[in-house]
Amino acid sequence: MLVWVTEKLKKMDLVKFVQDEFVEKKDFPKFSSGDTITVYYEIREGQKTRTQFFKGVVIQIKGSGSSKTFTIRKMSGTVGVEKIFPINMPAIQKIEINKRGSVRRARIYYFRNLTGKKARIKEKRTN
Repeated sequence: MLVWVTEKLKKMDLVKFVQDEFVEKKDFPKFSSGDTITVYYEIREGQKTRTQFFKGVVIQIKGSGSSKTFTIRKMSGTVGVEKIFPINMPAIQKIEINKRGSVRRARIYYFRNLTGKKARIKEKRTN
């Protein structure tokens, strides 16, 4: 049992080492669930590349380190659209925070069922 635990710890340390050394880190602003953000990312279509943006509310942030992902939800007409972005995705150019939201939970899945005025999030007060 002890050998298995030490082997697992060695593998975890090795994975952390590789992530720290070889994975490119970008400096993005700190954001949390409930914030309205705009993600600018690059799309390649054949030989052409173009920048597209996705603006919405952060529903959740999952994972840690370089394997962190975040989910953004926006309404496109009457249809809700969600997109999951890895934080270290090379196609992401920049992230802008449009509005800081004040929510009590880390994962606001209940937001999917809300429409109209109920789907508003209070803005966080800054002093």
